[in-house]
Amino acid sequence: MNQPVLIDVPRLVDFHERSVARWHRTPVAVDEREPLWLRVAENHARNFELWHEEDKARDPHADDGDIAAVKRAIDRLNQQRNDAIERIDETVLAMLAARHVSAPEAPLHSETVGTIVDRLSILSLRVYHMDEEARRADADAAHRANCAAKLAVLQTQRRDLADCLHALQRDLLGGARRIKVYRQMKMYNDPSLNPVLYGKTGP
Repeated sequence: MNQPVLIDVPRLVDFHERSVARWHRTPVAVDEREPLWLRVAENHARNFELWHEEDKARDPHADDGDIAAVKRAIDRLNQQRNDAIERIDETVLAMLAARHVSAPEAPLHSETVGTIVDRLSILSLRVYHMDEEARRADADAAHRANCAAKLAVLQTQRRDLADCLHALQRDLLGGARRIKVYRQMKMYNDPSLNPVLYGKTGP
């Protein structure tokens, strides 16, 4: 008999992998309908876009205007990425409540389902791009071997993290652990909190 889960971890890893491969061929699109998977897809899409904006930021031929535009895009995407993490955790807590799981005295787990999903998303991007480097036809054998060794480490890290997500879900559903939604409170994007944006000149 299958154990109840909040999010199917093998499906999650496969979704991350397939989406990264697809989005390198076609425009990024979020077409999930289930509430939790919609949040997962939003987070993954923002990480995908962030990865490639970060590449642009390191272009030695980019001018100041290009870098400024990329920096603003990174700030916007990072805010959306963090918002998606929070929405994943809000959805998870709603799912637990719907199953009447309540454990207010259980130990608090500081890393949430959303933050682990986010880390798995980023790992899928690292795996994809390291695999590309390990197979680069225009690179020498030493480069490919070095990248293949790094790829093996990344794949092990992903398996370990996937196991951790499975274990956390088991503990949440069993009432052995609890999580909260951790608000990021990104001050630099808020016109009322960033002194450069609201014109503050002194302490």
